[in-house]
Amino acid sequence: MVHNLSIVKQAIAGNKDAFEQLLILEEEKLFYTALSYVGQKEDALDAIQEAACKAYLTVHQLKHPEFFSTWLFRILINECYRVLKKGQKIIPYEESELLNRLQEQENVMANPIDLSEAIQNLNHSQQMAIILFYYRDLPIKEISEVMEKPVSTIKTYLHRGKKQLKRELERSATFNEKAI
Repeated sequence: MVHNLSIVKQAIAGNKDAFEQLLILEEEKLFYTALSYVGQKEDALDAIQEAACKAYLTVHQLKHPEFFSTWLFRILINECYRVLKKGQKIIPYEESELLNRLQEQENVMANPIDLSEAIQNLNHSQQMAIILFYYRDLPIKEISEVMEKPVSTIKTYLHRGKKQLKRELERSATFNEKAI
């Protein structure tokens, strides 16, 4: 979301009200993003609170106001991983939503119960790219900014991640058919 650049510039200049206004504009997306990473409302709210605090304390360092949203979500995602590490938790996903999007892309037919496990088997970079692309609907260019990797690397993560998911889900579907 491209915010009114003047509000972002005011926030960078130290205007607390402008910063709060920006957080309110992103409130719903922040919550659902955090929830998709940490899985529990309380943990999501903790991650958002920490991210908002860190963002407020460092917003004056933001060099490109047009990237405020990307910058804020990068901080939030890092906080979500901190919360997960602290609690030694696995990353839950909105399984049905992600499965539908993967099916549209690859016509993958599988049992949604297997999706979460299949995603957990991806490496960290592939997991993050898949979630940001399919769940958060971020363009590849923005994912590259969030993950601080070149666009070509993000495309590779997505390609390899989808390929591995398809393989695992097809293997699981074949196994389930034999078990019936």
